Amino acid sequence: MTQASTSRRAALIALAFPTLIWSYNWIVMKQALQFSGPFEFSALRYVGGTIVLFAVLLVRRESLRPPPLVPTAMIGLAQTLGFQLLVQWALVDGGAGKTALLAYSMPFWLVLFGWLVWKVRPAPRLIAGLAVAGIGLVLVLEPWLGLGDGRSSLLALAGGFAWAIGVSLSKRLFERGGINVLSLTAWQMLIGSAGMVVIALLVPERPIEWSNAFIAALLYNTVLASGLAWLLWSFVVAELPANVAGLSSLVIPIAGVAFAWALLGERPSPVECVGIVFIAVALLLVNWRSGEAQSR
Repeated sequence: MTQASTSRRAALIALAFPTLIWSYNWIVMKQALQFSGPFEFSALRYVGGTIVLFAVLLVRRESLRPPPLVPTAMIGLAQTLGFQLLVQWALVDGGAGKTALLAYSMPFWLVLFGWLVWKVRPAPRLIAGLAVAGIGLVLVLEPWLGLGDGRSSLLALAGGFAWAIGVSLSKRLFERGGINVLSLTAWQMLIGSAGMVVIALLVPERPIEWSNAFIAALLYNTVLASGLAWLLWSFVVAELPANVAGLSSLVIPIAGVAFAWALLGERPSPVECVGIVFIAVALLLVNWRSGEAQSR
């Protein structure tokens, strides 16, 4: 077995861990709200995650020099501050499974953002993915039943949009060359976390109940979801083709729905189940690449 095939096999194994960690974390984030307000939990989580990522940079003896500050700050405000606050707020009234699914509308927003802002016309396959996703979102939201948890759904969708802005800006920054994935992740998280701390201090919330369950949720988010998972993800991105890594965005929200069903009793309606299938198909269309791309 060649060194390249060994590295690829290791990366495929590594991909399973961030996928599982991030899927289950939707349950952890929902349960953490029993003991804290959404903004304080987000601030504590990402301050801890930032410390973990900078510790990893130190252990790996990588440069602590920040990437270009203006685009990095914009990424942090969108991808960390905007995304995390919106989805955590959505979880206050919304189910973990549905919130995860709607937040992972990010790939569809990314295609639209690139089309409208960067004037990158999507391929017919991507347009088809957007159309299928639109049908799936309507079925999941079931607007004919009334608003219901409409605010939560809109917050989750807005979180996916904020995430898409961050990803789009990241792609533009990486195109310049010379940008370290882990360094950019750490610095944008530092900037986003600073914004979270300010909001947590300004917005009144109920006092935190420092229970063992809450501390465990914080540790899960800082060490696993923000530390280990990101480190493994950096390895996966470096070793695997983009389409293989991207397909994890198909697994995470679907697994999140399954976890919410099994552990929180959030059973989707038959119409929602059909919508989930449509969104899964759309994610597959958006993330799929041609045979030529797969061989790279």
